[in-house]
Amino acid sequence: MNDICLELPVIALRGMTILPNMIVHFEVSRNKSRMAIEAAMLGDQNIFLLTQKDATVEDPGRDDLYEFGTVAKIKQIVKLSKDSLRVMVEGTYRAHLDDLMMTEPMLKAEVTVFDKTICEIDDVQKAGYVRYLHELLESYSVQNPNFSSELVRQLMEEENLLKLVDQLCTNLPMEYKQRQKCLETVDLQMRFEVLAQFMTKEIEMIQITREIQAKVKERVDKNQREYILREQMKVIREELGEDNTQTDAEQFEAQLQELEANDEVKEKIQKEIDRFRSSSNMASENGVIRGYVETLLSMPWDKRDEEKVSLKQAEKILEEDHYGLEKVKERILEYLSVRLLTGKGESPILCLVGPPGTGKSSIAKSVARALDKKFVRISLGGVRDEAEIRGHRKTYVGAMPGRIASALKNAGVKNPVMLLDEVDKASNDYKGDVFSALLEVLDSEQNSRFRDNYIELPVDLSEVLFIATANTLSTIPRPLLDRMEVIEVNSYTENEKMHIAKEHLIPKQIKIHGLKKSQISITDRALEKIIVHYTQEAGVRNLERRIGDICRKSAREIVEEDKKNVKIGVKTLSKYLGKERYTFDEANTKDEVGIVRGLAWTSVGGVTLSVEVNVLPGNGKFELTGQLGDVMKESARAGISFIRSMCGEYFIPENFFEEQDIHIHIPEGAVPKDGPSAGVTMATAMISAITGIPVKASVAMTGEITLRGRVLPIGGLKEKLLAAKVAKIKTVVVPVKNRKDVEEMDAEIYEGMEIVYAEAMEDVLKTALVHMPEKTESE
Repeated sequence: MNDICLELPVIALRGMTILPNMIVHFEVSRNKSRMAIEAAMLGDQNIFLLTQKDATVEDPGRDDLYEFGTVAKIKQIVKLSKDSLRVMVEGTYRAHLDDLMMTEPMLKAEVTVFDKTICEIDDVQKAGYVRYLHELLESYSVQNPNFSSELVRQLMEEENLLKLVDQLCTNLPMEYKQRQKCLETVDLQMRFEVLAQFMTKEIEMIQITREIQAKVKERVDKNQREYILREQMKVIREELGEDNTQTDAEQFEAQLQELEANDEVKEKIQKEIDRFRSSSNMASENGVIRGYVETLLSMPWDKRDEEKVSLKQAEKILEEDHYGLEKVKERILEYLSVRLLTGKGESPILCLVGPPGTGKSSIAKSVARALDKKFVRISLGGVRDEAEIRGHRKTYVGAMPGRIASALKNAGVKNPVMLLDEVDKASNDYKGDVFSALLEVLDSEQNSRFRDNYIELPVDLSEVLFIATANTLSTIPRPLLDRMEVIEVNSYTENEKMHIAKEHLIPKQIKIHGLKKSQISITDRALEKIIVHYTQEAGVRNLERRIGDICRKSAREIVEEDKKNVKIGVKTLSKYLGKERYTFDEANTKDEVGIVRGLAWTSVGGVTLSVEVNVLPGNGKFELTGQLGDVMKESARAGISFIRSMCGEYFIPENFFEEQDIHIHIPEGAVPKDGPSAGVTMATAMISAITGIPVKASVAMTGEITLRGRVLPIGGLKEKLLAAKVAKIKTVVVPVKNRKDVEEMDAEIYEGMEIVYAEAMEDVLKTALVHMPEKTESE
């Protein structure tokens, strides 16, 4: 043995030991270790690898490290991140730690290198040791088939004792402490004994495991995987002398004693527990019954939240959470009043209908907070399977309760507030009718004994306060709609959006982005510009996003530029939100022939659109462009038929429709347009183009037309009037039957506009045209 003294940089390893001739990858993240690698690379690439006694120590000293380690050569370095490296090393010699120097910024060590192994064994003993190791290896490979057969073949051919011992120490799956023991053993005979002891122990452990598995296999069928696992646990406990203190069936019975439920439910659960106990030898059935019993025990049969009804507190919470929405608040307070008087009161089934982003879902959360009840949400968007509502029958693989029963279980009480979100997005297919399943859920006469296919016991839903939300009623079947109390949540006016932004959205976004009120301010004029030119919606969802954009950019300014506060005004708004995203076509500046401003409803609120008509020489063709839907095409045809019937009354030549072509166009042809409210608009534009009489630029209109010229009522009037107000329209023509809708609106919606009610086309023409068409002399 030659003793060689060296001074080398040190890396402390956690949970691993590297032996000579081992090639290993490992990651380095500690600063001292990275600096040690850099120092080694500047020298001869040698480094001393020591293993920590306790892997949790972050900054080890000499007492935390083993005395023996390995001198290794660095073969490759890969940078993973700023603070992490992957290093490949090859162990060369074992070495003893003589002195550890805690220098900055790395550890250094004085070591004694052992380049030879102590070997005081004669050749006969060596041959015997080699044969014994080959026998152990053969036995180990038989017991452990995962061990590489190619590696076994190479080791069986090795006759050099030293190489065989070192290769086995390197390749066997040892723990790092066992490998450290091999490293510290310089004497070959002692190293052989350590290795032989480890291999003998491993073979015995594998044999014990196989004996346990053999005992299990005698009792059960190979395909019953779950049962095999249970029997393995049982045999292991028997071998260790342990025993179960309480069986699953006993635990279920203990839970049943504490369950709040009627006798019918308890009797059913007790029968299922008895079945569970008797099916312990049938793993597949046992698992099904277990899941069923656990579900029944977790249902809130007679458990309810205590009523804490306070009218003033509820009103205060509703006012805090939402601006406007008076109808919704009024209905909730009415329900609470009845609850206070009767002590019970029938839970209403409300359906909030309105455009996206108007706060329908958040209203349900506020109601739950106002009533101090648990809140659960069920999303019905895209649900097509009736079993999602009623549950699956237990006979099916993977059966589970329906969403209603699962939501009740999650709530933990039988009287929560349950939100049925996007009820209009549910659909039907061959798996059943979702809407029909909801009929029983939402019918107060039936839902006191709602039957879920999985639970098979009546579930009381009569005390659940259901709140449904929808964007439109057109896709909801009439029988289901009849069971709900529909409350419209309409588009917000600019004034309402201003209040919502200032009172709710801005404080919320400031809190989310870690700012303080004193650090950011948005002027009213800037907020008004955001509402008009950076969002186009009925609700306030995009408005909240834009405010969030401003808060994020302001937070960055405060951090990077160390600003104390950021003020956002009209002039600086483009810096935070970019260029304006939306522009509105304002009223035309002059009266024109054949151009009429119409009003339309969209899912994001109301818009104004121009209808243009040209008359040109031809052979009586009637052309429609602008990607119009079937309803609008029919309205146009009804309008032209009405005009042709008026030829005798107004100064229109008899052969006009045979010698002239009429072309109707609605701009933005890439956008599909449809709806029953453009009839009067197209008819007015055609009459203007045919007679040559200009249409007043300050007039907009909405309404459907019949063949006889009557004006029919339309929907979405609030959104349309808001759009007209933004476009600075002075006069709006609406059907006379929509008068009640206007009277129910807040005056601020139509403030500054004249509302003209039309019963027939003649009323529309009197308002819209510069002058009425001249009548023939015969008239």
